[in-house]
Parts: sequence; structure tokens; C-alpha cells
Amino acid sequence: MGIVAGLDSSPDFTRIVVCDSDTGAVLRQGYAPHPQESPEGGGRPADVDPQAWLLSLGEAAGGGLLEGVQAIGVSAQANAVVPLDTHGNTVRPALVGGDKRSQVAAADLIDALGGREAWAQAVGSVPQTAQPVTKLRWLARSEPEAAARTAVLLQAHDWLVWQLLGRPVRRTTDRGGASGTGYWSAATGAYRPDLVELALGHQVVLPEVIGPAEVAGTTPEGLLISAGTGETQAAAFGLGIGLGDAVVSLGASGSVMAVHTEPLVDQSGMITALADATGMHLPVVTTLNAVRTLRGTAELLGVPDLESLSELAMKSTPGSHGLVLLPYLEGERTPNLPHTAGTLAGLRRESMRPEHLARAAFEGMLCGLADALDVLRLRGVDVRRVFLLGAAAELPAVQAAAPALFGTQVVVPQPADYAAIGAARQAAWALGVSQGALDPRTPPAWQGAVAQVLEPGEELAVGQAVRQQFVSVREQTHPGAL
Repeated sequence: MGIVAGLDSSPDFTRIVVCDSDTGAVLRQGYAPHPQESPEGGGRPADVDPQAWLLSLGEAAGGGLLEGVQAIGVSAQANAVVPLDTHGNTVRPALVGGDKRSQVAAADLIDALGGREAWAQAVGSVPQTAQPVTKLRWLARSEPEAAARTAVLLQAHDWLVWQLLGRPVRRTTDRGGASGTGYWSAATGAYRPDLVELALGHQVVLPEVIGPAEVAGTTPEGLLISAGTGETQAAAFGLGIGLGDAVVSLGASGSVMAVHTEPLVDQSGMITALADATGMHLPVVTTLNAVRTLRGTAELLGVPDLESLSELAMKSTPGSHGLVLLPYLEGERTPNLPHTAGTLAGLRRESMRPEHLARAAFEGMLCGLADALDVLRLRGVDVRRVFLLGAAAELPAVQAAAPALFGTQVVVPQPADYAAIGAARQAAWALGVSQGALDPRTPPAWQGAVAQVLEPGEELAVGQAVRQQFVSVREQTHPGAL
């Protein structure tokens, strides 16, 4: 069929991969950081000029990288809102990331609709600070003039697709991106304009939601642009996960997502009912404490890095000589304990050694993520294997404990630009459908990720006993929290 490109515009950089459309083999790659100033005091800015994304894209595509490419797919950071006026110009810089300014707005919106269950029923998620609907409420309250001028709402990947196509009258998005907004329901496949009005104060134009294999448009040069999607959905598509698969992502916080046949409504708000990039569903459960638990423990024990902490933990044994760490250092979202703190239980004279605390930190982090997995399992989501992502997935202490604690096969893919690869796979799908070579219901079968496969094996019973020890301490400390 030819060659296609996938473009991933993350919060900090743009990556482009050029792939063989039949096999998915990566032929060329490009990279460029976003040209943006660091905010005062460090951290990521809450406002970004979208032009920075275009400048980065142009730099990453330099040197003839896209020569011969027939189709492009775009993935981009989730939750970035680009408010446009009636002429298509940005009203203000894009609101991106987990914007703490909108904490009060999230609480206001939950109350305004009648509580968490009302939101879960309406759109499959409860407003969080990162979500576009919450940022709109903040905009209406904090910058009413900008809110009043806002006539069109796009997310990052919508805006980039629109720019690549030359800013046509038609503006599009996909199910995956729309499902994270807080004003589109994966269950009904429709927008809730009343929720936009509740947040922003008036109606706006929203992009048309097109199917996973549909074409957003074609450039004057004949380059096909596919629907695009959010970074999370693109990474899942690039990994090639399907029914029975879950992805556990180890960042400072953690997330667990799995492919499912139907949307899940969860009145507690622990599940966010996203759509995926294939027409299926991608329920997500988030924990606030993953690698930050390990970093905090390393600092406490005076070890220089996570590799040293892992080495120390491997000197202990499963169960950490009775030590159990509930790793709720930043409060916790799963279970919903926003104002709690961490707990270290099981202290005895013989357990008060650095290696046991190091092991308890790894087991506590993974048991917290196993809790998140169980939230999905208890709602009927089938989990037969777990893909483990993030730099910490390479640590021996993680790999030694994860399969037995999760109770399933664990796959550790080699590091790769999976979001960009997923975007390229979407481009190949749209190209194949447009040429009559592929079915719009079946994406191209690309090579799977190169990965290490870990089995629970004989450690399963021991791991499940450690898990039960964690659950017992959690129930004693926070009865009925899950």
C-alpha cells in the first residue's frame, strides 16, 4: 500500500515515525522539542500557544522526512483545550495538562449537575481538574471576556489536523479524543451541549466526531489525514492491545486501562469511560501514587536512584518480613481518599531493615495498581495479560513482583514511540479503507511490540498471599474504601 506517518505531539515534544503501511516497520523517525519557556518555579505551564506545536512539528518533519508519505495520523496530549473565536483564531493560549487552577471549578460542576453519579450517568466520568469541561468552567469564572468570545472548541489533535488540512470549514475529532472532554458520552456516542453551556455559559461549535477508519480530509497535495486521536488511545493502538489486555502505566502517578466491549458507568468516579481508537472502549482507572512512592522511599533510605532501591529490595523476600506500605502519599484517587496519608504497618524489630522497607515500597505500589485492576475486573473486564509501561517497568524488583501480585502474565514492551506508531497505524487503516483494500471494522494487522514476557509461575500463591496482606491492612485502616 505504501508508506504512512504517525505524528505524536506530547506536552513537551513532537515525534514522527514513518512506517511501512503493510507491516508497521518503522522506516524513518523525527523529533523536536516544543519551543516553550519554562514556567516560573519549574513544572509544566498551564497555558501554551498552539503555534508552538506547529513549529515543533515543522522541525521534526525537516530534512525530507515525509517524502513519499501517502497518509498521516495525528495523536496529541489529552485534555488540551484550544478555544477559537468566530474567525478561527485562538481566543487565548491553550489550557493544557492537570490544571490545578480548576480544582474549585471541578467541585462546582459536580454540584451543579447533582453529584458524582449524575456525571457518571451523563458522560461516563466525574469532572477532574485536567478535563476540558472543568477548564471551561474556570475560563468562564476567571476570564469571562475570553469565555464570551469563544465560539469553537478543539482539542490538541483536532487543532493540528485542522491546521494540516489548511483550516477547512469542517472540523473533526474522533471518539477517543471526544470521550475525555467531559461533554461527550461514549455510551450514547453523542455530545452533551448542555454540559458545555453549564461550564462555559453559552453554546459553542464542537467538532464532528468521525469513525476510527474515516478520513478527516485530504491536503491540496493529496496527502490523506486520518481522524487522529488522543495520546492514550494512540499508544494503546500502537501496542496492539485487544480484548483481554490491560495496560499499567508507571509514571509518578499510575494508570490502568483495558479494552472492553462496552462503556462502564461508575458512580464512584473511579472509572473514566474513554473510547478507544478502534470503535471499542477503554475504561481507565488512575492512582495518584506510583513511582513517586519509590522516589520517596529512596530519599528516606538515602539511596541515590531507583536502580539502587530495586537492588536493595531484591535482598528482601516477598512480603517484606511483614511490612505493608499503603502508598497514599499524595492522598489517593483509587480508592477515593483525597485527604489521607500513607501508612506503614507490620513494624517489628526484625522487619526494621532498609531492604524490607524498599521491598514494601515496590509491593505497596504494585498492590495499589492491582486494586485499580480489580476495579475493572469486578465490572466484568477480562484481564488475561498486563502490559507494563514506563521506565520503572525495567526495574528487577518490579519485574520480580508484578506477575504474582497482578495474578497474570506481564508483558514489558521495549521502549518505543507507541503513540506515534498508533497514529501511523490509524493512517494506514484510513488509507487502506479509502483504497478499498481494508475493512473499516478491522485495522491493519501490524507486527506486535517487541517485549519481555513474565509469568507468575510458582510465585503466584506467594504473590496472592502478599496481596491479601495488603488488602487486609487497607480494610483495617480505611474500611469500605474500595
